[in-house]
Amino acid sequence: MAIKINRLLFVAVALMIFTSYGCGALFESRATGSPPVPPAAAIPSDSESTQAVVRHLEEKIKLNSEDFVAYNKLAGYYLQFLRETGNTSYLDLASRAARASLDVLPAEQNTGGLAALTQVEIASHRFADAREHARLLTEIEPRKSYPFELLGDALLELGHYEEASSAYSQMEQRGNGVGPQIRLARLALMRGQTDVARKGFEAALALASAQTPAPRETIAWCRWQLGETAFSAGDYETAERHYQDALTVFADYYRALASLGRVRAALGDLPGAIENYQRAINIFPDPAFVAALGDLYSLTGREKESAAEYALVEQIGRLNQSNGALYSRQLALFYADHDIKPEEAYKMAVEEFKARQDIYGADALAWTALKAGRVAEAERSIRDALRLGTQDAKLFYHRGMIARAAGRGQEARDYLKRALALNPQFDPLQASRARRALEDIGKP
Repeated sequence: MAIKINRLLFVAVALMIFTSYGCGALFESRATGSPPVPPAAAIPSDSESTQAVVRHLEEKIKLNSEDFVAYNKLAGYYLQFLRETGNTSYLDLASRAARASLDVLPAEQNTGGLAALTQVEIASHRFADAREHARLLTEIEPRKSYPFELLGDALLELGHYEEASSAYSQMEQRGNGVGPQIRLARLALMRGQTDVARKGFEAALALASAQTPAPRETIAWCRWQLGETAFSAGDYETAERHYQDALTVFADYYRALASLGRVRAALGDLPGAIENYQRAINIFPDPAFVAALGDLYSLTGREKESAAEYALVEQIGRLNQSNGALYSRQLALFYADHDIKPEEAYKMAVEEFKARQDIYGADALAWTALKAGRVAEAERSIRDALRLGTQDAKLFYHRGMIARAAGRGQEARDYLKRALALNPQFDPLQASRARRALEDIGKP
């Protein structure tokens, strides 16, 4: 299982990756008393020692291909490397290790292998498969918390929110910890309960920080997510502080670098934004990062560099399709945001929504339907996207633009104003378009 990184394949498979971490009133009462956020401190990387352990485990399975315990441990380490780097080569390695483990010993006697496979499926966006395997885990180990965590994760991504809430309730009854706190916070955020979510992420951060040894990526992720929560509410200074704290904990953490680029753009520092996006892309060339960098180049008059980044996004999309990936949401949104290939974008969003009917899938379907001239379908889908009460400026912006296309001027004004009031610089290009649309609606 030697690790061999093919950058072009890495870029293509990047569309597939989603690392998921991780109910209302019950969680709110618990989170209210969460401990204060500890100060950020650098956590040394254990990469060398962990790589040594991985090499030892790889040697063990060469000598004994029936060692399912070694396979399970390997899968766990590969998934850890995946979270730390975004490098999807580790996803393939984790998948092979989990399947090899289950080939040696079936799931009923090998919950470690089944849990690893379920995590791989979630990371690969095979959420329906993950749901079925997580359900099997809940039957095999009904008294443990983690099967319900995994079940809730899969259901959440599929858009089955009431079922996800029920699974998380079962999870909470069986134990508390970093994972449960994060998951409940994510659910609260989707329900528009921003303060509840923030307190939950703070509680998760405090719990993770108290662990020995300190889980570097988990702590950085919690700090990054606190930044995302602040950014979504237009609190850019707080968001930047959390992103910087994440980078103090974990230097070159790609999520925090990209988000720092976004918040620097919101604060008007376009050169700083470009620098941070460039650093993030050098670590993990996520199509959303690449598209954002292209937008920033365009805003600063660097059209040749902008065109190159946009071409790379399309190259990623073509490579992704040729490798049989089903999830093209990022590419569909890129096309819709830039008013290119509207029919292709719409078809991508339709196919994506068939497999994953979450609120952001509904939003992608609505936005691409609008750009393809299907206003009635866009209206239905954007209502679906807003059904949980999520406080997201992009969702409000999309609804406002759809209402505008439908000729409902007052509704369009209301939602565009809501978007800009909540997060005035939610996107460098789209926020300016929202302002222009609002001005145009007001003209006689």
